[in-house]
Amino acid sequence: MFEVFLAFLKLGLTSFGGPIAHLGYFRAEFVERRRWLDDRSYTDLVALCQFLPGPASSQVGMALGMKRAGWPGALAAWVGFTLPSAIALTLFALGVTHWTALAQSGVVHGLKVVAVAVVAQAVMGMARSLCPDRLRAGIAIAAAVLVLLVPYSVAQIAAMIAGALIGRFALNLPPSAAVAQDGFGISKRAGAVLLALFVVLLFGLPMWASALHSRLLLLVSEFYTAGSLVFGGGHVVLPLLQSALVPITYLHDDVFLAGYGAAQAVPGPLFTFAAYLGAVLPDSMQWGGAWGSALVMLMAIFLPAFLLVMGALPFWQVLRERHGIQRGMAGVNAAVVGVLLAALYSPVWTSAIHSRADFALALLAFGLLVFARWSPVWVVLLAAAVGWAGWL
Repeated sequence: MFEVFLAFLKLGLTSFGGPIAHLGYFRAEFVERRRWLDDRSYTDLVALCQFLPGPASSQVGMALGMKRAGWPGALAAWVGFTLPSAIALTLFALGVTHWTALAQSGVVHGLKVVAVAVVAQAVMGMARSLCPDRLRAGIAIAAAVLVLLVPYSVAQIAAMIAGALIGRFALNLPPSAAVAQDGFGISKRAGAVLLALFVVLLFGLPMWASALHSRLLLLVSEFYTAGSLVFGGGHVVLPLLQSALVPITYLHDDVFLAGYGAAQAVPGPLFTFAAYLGAVLPDSMQWGGAWGSALVMLMAIFLPAFLLVMGALPFWQVLRERHGIQRGMAGVNAAVVGVLLAALYSPVWTSAIHSRADFALALLAFGLLVFARWSPVWVVLLAAAVGWAGWL
């Protein structure tokens, strides 16, 4: 287990560039260097984690830890990969909380502006891969229109359900090839229990929070729901959490987006944005102080990813051979592009772009990310420096 923790801690400290880059780092480390599994098994594992909602790179890491050292290894992999960025974002949250001028500073404004470029890049990349035909492009546009006209989380969920139904009955996709199954040491019975627990928590947590009138449970249920519905990468967590949390917690969009911008500058999974949000909650909504709340919200958003990947591993071959499931998931992924496109306008654009200089910096950051292929961390640091210099 300690071997797994150290391996993933190194990656948690050095893996910049988002989930696709993370998967490349994982392949180099665990397929080529350590030879924990072969290339075909790794590719099939990546396919499963991209099929499921949640942070794909973290789910791959959990499964690799499970394969190497069992259940303790899965936990060690998650802790090692997540800990560095979670600590960094919690410290940033403490700075925003204790020095309120920081949230209105030029540095934070630069982080908000660069978020426009980061989300625009994500929308463009996802649209190319997930909306390659007219039908899926239409699903994406319809989802964006729905979410813009009905700015509540229920609209986002409705858009994904509609995308799944349209994909299931209207898309025509070639079936994927069958592959050998590797359950990673998890029995089908254990997998079924984990999947059942995922469903129970998804529907039970909101009802439990409502029955007990508990704000803490309500927040936990919102983070858990967001972690359960994020398809297409960590960027999609932005609109889900913003629409769910800002009305409940009264967090200002400036504070919300400052953390999202800072999350681009740290290694590891983007889902550690949840630690920042837990730490900046109002004192009356915190549990165990800023650090305790950061830990609770971090665990809440990652728990569905853990339950899903561990529960699905024993059934993956059966799942991937069902053509209807493949078509439905393709429709969901197209709807996700639309949800993120709507988020690009609100809250990202509306909260960050207030002048010609703001737009110029956003364009510069977008060009550096997309055409110059700069690492996101350097683009984020450049935007923060521009803001600090007072140019904005």
